[in-house]
Amino acid sequence: MTFLTHVECTVCGQRHDGKRLLTVCERCGQMLAARYDLARVAAHVTKALLRERPPGLYRFRELTPLDPGEEPVTLGEGGTPLLALPRLAGHLGLRHVWAKDEGGNPTGTFKARGLGMAITRARTLGATGFMVPSAGNAGGAAAVYGARAGLPVAVVVPRGTPTAAIAEALIAGARVFTVEGSIATAGAIVSKAAPRLGWFDLSTLKEPYRLEGKKTIGLELAEQLQWSMPDVLIYPTGGGTGLIGIAKAYEELRAMGWLDGALPRFIAVQAEGCAPVVRAWREGAPTTAAWERPTTLAAGLRVPSPFAGRQMLSVLRETRGDALAVSDAAIVAAQRLLARLEG
Repeated sequence: MTFLTHVECTVCGQRHDGKRLLTVCERCGQMLAARYDLARVAAHVTKALLRERPPGLYRFRELTPLDPGEEPVTLGEGGTPLLALPRLAGHLGLRHVWAKDEGGNPTGTFKARGLGMAITRARTLGATGFMVPSAGNAGGAAAVYGARAGLPVAVVVPRGTPTAAIAEALIAGARVFTVEGSIATAGAIVSKAAPRLGWFDLSTLKEPYRLEGKKTIGLELAEQLQWSMPDVLIYPTGGGTGLIGIAKAYEELRAMGWLDGALPRFIAVQAEGCAPVVRAWREGAPTTAAWERPTTLAAGLRVPSPFAGRQMLSVLRETRGDALAVSDAAIVAAQRLLARLEG
């Protein structure tokens, strides 16, 4: 049985049919989100029943958009560990610090969650091929899950994208096109080319189901913390799917009565060389504006024009959060500190 009721615009509230292959809101062009009958979910599944299921993304199937009997395109993603970091906590003068280690996913990053779910749902709804802009790991994940689904994938990357990310996409059979500019340039090309090919545009948050895969990080965090939420959640922020998704997961679990209390303070962390969310936050703007000449060694954070800037800022406001920018030198120093203290 499916508990998906509809797909809803996150800005104007327009309801859309979840059985259609959709990208953005047909009324206002904004981001869509899947909605569920959460009372029925709570009546159908219990925490005890959940404990009997194997780990992985589809452990939480009732909170995914899958149809009855729909077989997901999966390589075993999800179920990643939540690691206590006591030495780092001591170094920082804190009682507890945890890290959700997404490196164990297929393709080595959390991108596997979102792209696996998006390709699963798009295939079911009739997609015959995919295009995706990528500045890092999304292109490789899309290529791998496209191969798993038996469907073609084209990836458009800006020059300077890490070689390993490009190689992953090529090895999985994708066509990879390199362009001058940023991921925003690549996204503009995909938005024009995908409809001409009759392929589906998998751009970040320009379809509703990549978010549903990413939100499973929040579902897992809640269970791993014994059905509680952390005080503060720090999130490296590029396109922001995970940040919005974790908040969505917590809100759904609260509505089901599985969590209570206020959501954690969400802290969006960006690189100083590409920080549109931080700038908009400090200016009190309703949404982000394009960041000119983005530069950072953290390729996945090099997103100058995030489509869901408005929604990210809303999460920060609603959780009494913050947005911070850090230098590339600080990123490298933190990597070394974490490795030295915690392996």
